[in-house]
Amino acid sequence: MKASFYNILNSIVLISLGLWGYFDVQAPTALIPVGFGVILLLCTIGLKKENKIIAHVAVLLTLVILVALVGMRLPKSLDSGGVGLFRVIAMIATSVLSMVAFVLSFIKARR
Repeated sequence: MKASFYNILNSIVLISLGLWGYFDVQAPTALIPVGFGVILLLCTIGLKKENKIIAHVAVLLTLVILVALVGMRLPKSLDSGGVGLFRVIAMIATSVLSMVAFVLSFIKARR
């Protein structure tokens, strides 16, 4: 599992689904995942160079957006259902995949 690949995947999903959500409901809070996605995308260069500080920043940002999606957005989307629920679940899924890839890469680096 390459952490940089899953970081790019997560970034693209956060950006695209966040923009889709913004244009769908016209809520400025839908741009929060877009901001996180852009910052995570910028971290990719450091991840490819195995920069530890940038890797830890990317993990922290991924964890923050994951907690926000699961803790705040998912309950609201479960109540309303529809396409918004799909968007939230997709963003959560890629964030979890990214976190797993980061943890595995940290374990590999320790060996």
